[in-house]
Amino acid sequence: MRKSNRFYIIGVLLFTIVGCKKTNWRENYQERSKDPFGTYIFANELENLFNDNEFEVLDEHIYDYLLINPVTTKDQGNYVCVKSYAYQLDKKTIKKLLDFVAVGNTVFLASNSFSSILQKELSFETKNLDDIVYSIEDLKQLDATLYLNNNQLSPKKTYFDRNLRRNYFESIDSTKTTVLGTQNINSERDKANFIKIRHGEGHVFLHTQPIVFTNYYLLKDNASYVENVFSYLPDRPIFLDTQTKRSKYKKNKEQKSALNFFYKHPSLKWALHVAFFGLLLFLFLNARRKQRAIPELKALKNSTQDFTHTIANLYLKEDNHKNLVTKKITYFLEKVRTKYHLDTQNLNASFIEKLAAKSGNTEHTTKYLINTITTINKRSQCSQEELVQLNSLIENFLKNK
Repeated sequence: MRKSNRFYIIGVLLFTIVGCKKTNWRENYQERSKDPFGTYIFANELENLFNDNEFEVLDEHIYDYLLINPVTTKDQGNYVCVKSYAYQLDKKTIKKLLDFVAVGNTVFLASNSFSSILQKELSFETKNLDDIVYSIEDLKQLDATLYLNNNQLSPKKTYFDRNLRRNYFESIDSTKTTVLGTQNINSERDKANFIKIRHGEGHVFLHTQPIVFTNYYLLKDNASYVENVFSYLPDRPIFLDTQTKRSKYKKNKEQKSALNFFYKHPSLKWALHVAFFGLLLFLFLNARRKQRAIPELKALKNSTQDFTHTIANLYLKEDNHKNLVTKKITYFLEKVRTKYHLDTQNLNASFIEKLAAKSGNTEHTTKYLINTITTINKRSQCSQEELVQLNSLIENFLKNK
């Protein structure tokens, strides 16, 4: 493989073009992006790393390409994909790619996350201790030293100053897998981050740090690391997958589903299930019939008192005290008849004695009240003082229980 210094030339041009713009430190891995963590330089220099072999940037889904262009041992090549997550590589596409490898071709994948389907097919497992770290400031603190196990390559180790996650291969099948590179990140030492897996007549190369292939590191002194990594690939035509096209021919439920991304990650899949179950539980508990709030009922207003007060004021204004006395006497005698069950036709001594006994008043008090009623009742006129005196006598009499 021929090494090239064109990385630095493109780097100077890149900084000249974007030097006046505000730097975007987000990881985008876009082949047309000249931001620090785009892959513009990588995409443009990849062709030169393979001695001017046929180079093609796929403008269609890899599944469609392999479907239209069936690969045999005579048409060998290298499939290359560098992304944070190759979301277009679903189950059917992975099977198609592995068939591509089985006849003698090569696949190179650099990603922060590999699908569970690919891990199962190639018998490996990964672990990412920083998979929830996304902020620019936090990623800036993640530095690492990456090693290549081939002593013939120089330099053997390379330092990367930011955005290197603690992402590595936790388990592999040693019968068909070779560890080509390791990494030291904080307390995680000698963890495999670059492996080669034999599959049929070909090989699959996997790298857990796609960030090292971005513009930022290719403009630094890290470009030689990328050249050394790709020196493991055979000198054959290159197919660079930009992961920008959907398949036109692969019509399956997995591709159509908006939940495809969640179901490719076990943790996200379980989180989705828990959220869905929680929603159902919430709907079930809140769907039960609830008693409506009982409205507050105001106590009924005693209009009888207002009516009586109004009528009394009318009599007082007319100075018709005799009429009020008559009604007061009538009210009292009716009270005696209903409460004490006494006949009020004859207000004689016998009546007074019975009323005093049943009401609990003294015979003297009772006699005085009855005599006052008899006297006032015989008059045709009555003064206000007599009205007040009679009312007071009746009220005091009735209060005694």
